[in-house]
Amino acid sequence: MSIMQYNGGSVVAMVGKDCVAIAADKRLGQQFMTVSTEFQKIFKASEKSYIGLPGLATDVITLADRFRFKINMYKMREERDMAPKTLAHMVSSTLYEKRFGPYFVEPVIAGLGDDNKPFICSMDLIGCINFAKDFVVSGTASSNLYGMCESLWEPDLEPEDLFETISQALLNAQDRDALSGWGATVYIITADELIVRTLKSRQD
Repeated sequence: MSIMQYNGGSVVAMVGKDCVAIAADKRLGQQFMTVSTEFQKIFKASEKSYIGLPGLATDVITLADRFRFKINMYKMREERDMAPKTLAHMVSSTLYEKRFGPYFVEPVIAGLGDDNKPFICSMDLIGCINFAKDFVVSGTASSNLYGMCESLWEPDLEPEDLFETISQALLNAQDRDALSGWGATVYIITADELIVRTLKSRQD
């Protein structure tokens, strides 16, 4: 088993009409043994930007703290929130710094940029950025998620439709992956509000 699959977990982000969504499962495992069913994988970067961190749990916690420190330093120095694209490059350079002994995490970033333009991207464990205009996936259920997202995603989805689409994609993908599951958390980011919902799923 790859070190990337050791703790399990999956993250997906999708673009809608002037909104974005990011969702992750809640399982923390030790190979096939479930250790926790309330493990946080999505972290707030700014009012309109979020980072999803699937991968090795120790590195998820380390990087969440590291990113929070760098984001706070940027906010103090620049006196403004970090834009999602800037956040993506900061995350990328942080991972690339450690390329010879990498953090075993493949981040997903979702947010609204200038004039509330949706932005999503994903990366590999050394920070190679994959920009996308529809959806990005990461984690142990990523191959399942690609199939579900390709089937369900449509352009210009309203926030409620985007919620339904990303929820169905994640729940059906993680049901077919032994290393992800035990519910999910979904964040819908719009110009006016942040909607956070918790989903119940098969608990086996």
